[in-house]
Amino acid sequence: MSKHLTKGKGLQDLMELMIESLMRSVLREFLDTQPDNKWNGYRQGRSYGNGRELEFRIPRDRYGNFHPTILALLRDQEIECERLAGSLYSKGLTQSEVGEVFEEVYGRHYSKGSISRMIEYLREDVDQWLSHSLETNYPIVFVDAIHIKVHRKDRVETEAFYVTIAVKEDKTREVLGIFNRPSESSGGWQEMFESLQSRGVHSIGLLVADGLKYLEDALARVYPTTPLQKGVTHLKRNMLNKVRHSDKEELSEDLREVFQTGNQYYTAEQA
Repeated sequence: MSKHLTKGKGLQDLMELMIESLMRSVLREFLDTQPDNKWNGYRQGRSYGNGRELEFRIPRDRYGNFHPTILALLRDQEIECERLAGSLYSKGLTQSEVGEVFEEVYGRHYSKGSISRMIEYLREDVDQWLSHSLETNYPIVFVDAIHIKVHRKDRVETEAFYVTIAVKEDKTREVLGIFNRPSESSGGWQEMFESLQSRGVHSIGLLVADGLKYLEDALARVYPTTPLQKGVTHLKRNMLNKVRHSDKEELSEDLREVFQTGNQYYTAEQA
């Protein structure tokens, strides 16, 4: 799943979205302390992150006094950017522990009450993104379930996050959504597909997934004409588990020769 996020502009779009949302949240709180000041549009900005140049709109105030602290942190070093962007992605989109990011970045500049309000601003932007309209057709959609430990009151629990990434008609990638459920289930997958449908996705040309439990039945109920292509990784593992340890290396070589997934000119007949 991670390789599909980093190709095109999948993860990059999410990072830019979260950084922009963070800056808007801080500007709202900044303007509350200056009654005679106002929001004055945006200016284009760039920073470095995840091995790429990020582009985003930086909100500005009337008097030019607002300077987003996060931009200075992102400029410091690549490692800092990746760590911070990763926190915004994982914590922001899940709405879990996002306050830790604000405390870390802005704790010395704002009170706890201000940080709490900024978190709510950010959550509004996240909710808006999670429900935004989608295209009517996607040729290919990748889905996966990622299990992440989250804090729930006084305990830590592992929950499932369903991630959907689409390949569009122009061959670029788009993150369609991230859906949090306590665990993987047929009902959870069906809710995810129904959510995509309610946001405008009428057809999916091909769904690509690993051997996920309950997924096939849920897909058939919501998108009955969509074929499911399973990834080869789990198939290889299952085959290797059925041979002696001394034969695994030989079988692995055979499987690498058969499944040349990185070669776009390799045909089924050749395999």
